[in-house]
Amino acid sequence: MNVRTNLMLPDDLVKQVDHFAGPRGRSRYVAEALERSVRRDRLREVIDETAGAWADHPLWKTSEDVVEWVRALRAEDRDPWAER
Repeated sequence: MNVRTNLMLPDDLVKQVDHFAGPRGRSRYVAEALERSVRRDRLREVIDETAGAWADHPLWKTSEDVVEWVRALRAEDRDPWAER
């Protein structure tokens, strides 16, 4: 469901949007830009909320432990993201 809203935007910005959005494409263009911005803001929020969640992990007590673990993973001769 779409909701009609009224936004006040600088004239120059609207002209630039119209240049790229084309005729009758302004709403779609703005909606897509807002979706990207909201997705980025949600990700930032989740990162802030979960920061330090692994701080007490027994394998990674120090930053040097993390570096050593990453290097060991990179040295392995396999793709860690390959389907199992």
